Amino acid sequence: MKVYRLDPIGTFDGLKLGDEEDRRPGPKEVAIRIRATSLNYRDLKVATGAYERSVIKPRPIPVSDGVGEVVETGQGVTRVKVGDRVAAIFVQRWLAGRVDPAYASSALGGPSDGVLAERIVLSEEGVVSIPAHLTFEEAATLPCAAVTAWHALFARGKLTAGETVLTLGTGGVSLFAAQFAHMAGARVIVTSGSEEKIARLKSMGITDVVNYRATPDWERAVMDLTGGQGADHVVELGGAGTFRKSLLALRVGGRLYAIGNLAGEAQINPQMILAKRANVHGIQVGSREMFEAMNRAISQAQLKPVIDRQFEFGDARAAYDYLASRTHFGKIVVRGA
Repeated sequence: MKVYRLDPIGTFDGLKLGDEEDRRPGPKEVAIRIRATSLNYRDLKVATGAYERSVIKPRPIPVSDGVGEVVETGQGVTRVKVGDRVAAIFVQRWLAGRVDPAYASSALGGPSDGVLAERIVLSEEGVVSIPAHLTFEEAATLPCAAVTAWHALFARGKLTAGETVLTLGTGGVSLFAAQFAHMAGARVIVTSGSEEKIARLKSMGITDVVNYRATPDWERAVMDLTGGQGADHVVELGGAGTFRKSLLALRVGGRLYAIGNLAGEAQINPQMILAKRANVHGIQVGSREMFEAMNRAISQAQLKPVIDRQFEFGDARAAYDYLASRTHFGKIVVRGA
């Protein structure tokens, strides 16, 4: 089978395509022919060595998000059958309930081998069926970005119609958060530094958009848009460099979901959190149970993910380069071999 491995880790040059023998599924395992994968910012950090190296296995198969069809099952498999269209869950052992730190070693694309391969073998417990109306390419965008947004707004935030959601930027998590919030009947505000991306947001029906380059004090613009109240939910994707402004844009008693780590360094005064009576939640992907609940909602709403660009399997390095450029709008997909 065709398979990518990171060898060595440190630059994108370590992303090497090779041939390996197929592994047969053991008891309770399934073999999946990968039809599409999608990239996340974490994949860049793993490849360049910016991710904590002590948790990354030697020569890992990269990328966490992949979908395909079951082509072989091991003894005792009951959850899926040959021919089923499935997605791999990000943390293979996190099935439901609270996350256990011990589950971290089962995260795909680093601690465990990922999905950037022609064929993979996983536990039957580590896959979910994908929505019937989605193509493989569309479904490949779900395991990390979509589940993260769902975890924040619904599993943790209990978002309801009429509330206001502020989300930062136009990457995968942000756009899924915007789509899910709109689906739930919430008001959506999005920040972006690109007029071209703002036009695309408006074409999606998102009219409340703040250009953070033209309006550096974008938190004040959010307060103005909400009549001085602030957003009920803030999907904070910038990290330390935007955290303070996100807190200032939050409604008193609102929920802030700390997800990203893209912008700068800053010191946070705990008094700001107290003054806002803020509920601050650290969000990292989600469980299989959350993934399945999200898929039911996506199916009911017939929601379609936003894909910026698709690359052929042999052009995975170009996909990495494109993600690193940070010019994308939505998700970047690599088709199967």
